[in-house]
Amino acid sequence: MSSGYQRRQTTVVDVAGVKVGGTHPIVVQSMTNTDTADVDATAAQVRALHQAGSELVRVTVNNDAAAQAVSAIVAQVDVPIIGDFHYNGHLLLTKYPACAAALAKYRINPGNVGAKRRDENFRTIVDVALTHGKPVRIGVNWGSLDQQLLTEMMDENASRPDPLDARDVMIEAMVASATRSAALAEECGLPHECIILSAKVSGVQDLVEVYRRLAERSDYPLHLGLTEAGMGAKGIIASAAGMAILLQEGIGDTIRVSLTPRPGGDRTEEVHVAQQILQSLGLRSFTPQVSACPGCGRTTSSFFQEMAEQIQGHLKQQMAAWRGRYPGVEALRVAVMGCVVNGPGESKHADIGISLPGTFEEPKAPVYVDGRLKVTLKGDSIVADFLKILEEYVEARYGATTGSVAR
Repeated sequence: MSSGYQRRQTTVVDVAGVKVGGTHPIVVQSMTNTDTADVDATAAQVRALHQAGSELVRVTVNNDAAAQAVSAIVAQVDVPIIGDFHYNGHLLLTKYPACAAALAKYRINPGNVGAKRRDENFRTIVDVALTHGKPVRIGVNWGSLDQQLLTEMMDENASRPDPLDARDVMIEAMVASATRSAALAEECGLPHECIILSAKVSGVQDLVEVYRRLAERSDYPLHLGLTEAGMGAKGIIASAAGMAILLQEGIGDTIRVSLTPRPGGDRTEEVHVAQQILQSLGLRSFTPQVSACPGCGRTTSSFFQEMAEQIQGHLKQQMAAWRGRYPGVEALRVAVMGCVVNGPGESKHADIGISLPGTFEEPKAPVYVDGRLKVTLKGDSIVADFLKILEEYVEARYGATTGSVAR
């Protein structure tokens, strides 16, 4: 990271062995979209999310059947499970102590823990957390914000000689809801180091503003992410745009990218996007990265694009085995370039790179390893030859028997 990056210092929350906050790596998490009462389907999706890289997985606990299923789900997986509670969490956690004990953390939304006896129901959940030694996330959401608090703050604002605009009051109400609820939890006996805060909105600028304010006013770890980010490119870009600003400012201790999957789509996409955001910022490494030029009039052949895709696919396929066999390989940088303009230079900057010939260039492809020309490839076997060199490099640099190769 550049010298301008400085991580915000927070308390550290232990979520069943996963440390959140302080100087610990920013944690990637996700959430199932199965019916939690379906034990096999939910456990299968939890395993898939965990295999993709989710270090915490949240499940909905919204009724008796879901609460009864939690213990069986937890027994089938190897990742901490968080229970997401709304409206009736105080009832389910007290009625089903096995569920309360099996979960690694509870998520409480202070805006909907009970319209008539909000504080009382909130205290009940905190008491259960204390009984079972569980941390909680106090998760405010602008779509379910405490309406009584918001109305009070709107009325107070209206009586000011210089009233703020409605957006500012809404953001301030979200911050107040989170911090007041945290104070209430501590009054009930929940340790300071057992609380995580979040304040989810669906707009990028609102996200940046609300988390900056939360970061200024507390030292609780913050769970970061847009709510209802959307589908496809819109959801990915919006999440990356908002979280990148905050993460670069040192704000955020655990993140989720809340993508709407296509019908029948792969839920793990949100995990890969979250990982890529962190890796693109240089905050964590999860998988080797391939740099490839976008192409131009000098690269009218699609060969370099096809090769880049093949190499990326090869790396992805190999990572399941490499992760355990070659510690540190996730930080590997590979370059696949399409012409002589930037190809050699970009390849030299990578750990291993190849510069393919552009249109009308001499049909040869120099390969650079650790900044030095290793060999020049020619002919129809360039892809296979480069993959062989890549495999040899990984073994030499990351192999357990040889140790790391100094650069």
